[in-house]
Amino acid sequence: MHMNISRLHDIAGKEKRLIIGLMSGTSLDGLDIALCAISGAGKQTQVELLQFSTVSYDADVKSRILSVFSKREVSLEKLCVLNPWLGKLHAAMILSSLKSWGIDPATVDIVASHGQTIYHAPKSLHQDDEYGPATLQIGDGDHIAVDTGIITLSDFRQKHIAAGGEGAPLAVYGDYLLCSHPTENRLLLNMGGIANFTYLPAGSALSEVFSTDTGPGNTLMDAYIRKHFPHLAYDVDGEIAGAGKINASLLSQLKSDTFFSVALPRTIGPELFNLEFLAAAQERSNTSLLSNEDVMATLNRFSAETIAQTILDYLPAHTAFKAYASGGGMHNKLLMQHLKQLLPKASFASTADLNIIPDAKEAVLFAVLANEALAGGAMYAGGGSTSIPVSMGKVSFPG
Repeated sequence: MHMNISRLHDIAGKEKRLIIGLMSGTSLDGLDIALCAISGAGKQTQVELLQFSTVSYDADVKSRILSVFSKREVSLEKLCVLNPWLGKLHAAMILSSLKSWGIDPATVDIVASHGQTIYHAPKSLHQDDEYGPATLQIGDGDHIAVDTGIITLSDFRQKHIAAGGEGAPLAVYGDYLLCSHPTENRLLLNMGGIANFTYLPAGSALSEVFSTDTGPGNTLMDAYIRKHFPHLAYDVDGEIAGAGKINASLLSQLKSDTFFSVALPRTIGPELFNLEFLAAAQERSNTSLLSNEDVMATLNRFSAETIAQTILDYLPAHTAFKAYASGGGMHNKLLMQHLKQLLPKASFASTADLNIIPDAKEAVLFAVLANEALAGGAMYAGGGSTSIPVSMGKVSFPG
């Protein structure tokens, strides 16, 4: 047996596995690195987050990624060279983090790398009957494995699509395993660039678990801030939006997009919700001369209303639930204020109350998915969002 195959077999059989989960989202703020000790699999999964850090992307890294990010037309050569380049960069960030934590890379069993999403194309976006849904992440797993010396699982979303899904959202798998509760209806609300939620009814019957994207979380607000307030990366605490007034005409045009009539569950990305989308809505609503503050106020409300409406479209009327927030949007005070007003049946908390650091949640998720690929059995044969019984992730060996 090849030594790497033997090593993988041994890791799968261990009582506890040391797995690094990596996540870099559409906000492009950096690489989240979560070092997890994971034992068991399936509903017996136990996760201990040992270390966590976000290694920020500098302006040069952001600029290189943005040159191919969510664009219909890009340089194929640039896309080609960025794939290994970003993999090597992520590997260097892993090694630097491990050194700062005083951990020998040889003690780490697996790296679970989400990669950097460059383009996400559900069928509702491309609308071409000849093709199914598609998604593309860069940051090659082979380069991570070779440079770190650690077996790497990557490219998780492709298997989800191959098995009949749309490649997103994948949070449902980790949410179900780690956050179910016997008596509390729970809604795990993640507000990154795109917002999504997982609904876990009390008792967590697998057939009743549900997950979907809702539309924009921070992506439109962040893009607008980067353009009009170049000294800022995002609207800190929602202060700029809070200084403006919501424009009803613009809000109506933003909400009129056909995406919001696509049957649930649905998925989308900044390929739709970008500054061109905003400019078209402003032209239709004759609001191109709005102040920056008024535009931000309207975008903030747009995210809140589409998040809340998607939740209300799915949940039975009068259902009380507790919403556990994560992602950058949870730090936007105005956005959270809107959501509390729009969802009066909900009580709000942070995933920190579930012993999951909000900013680490998605990186931990991919560590859990890697653990399932190694140690899990046939899983997720429920209904709704859990109807796709897949084991996700491609394996890259160090040598």
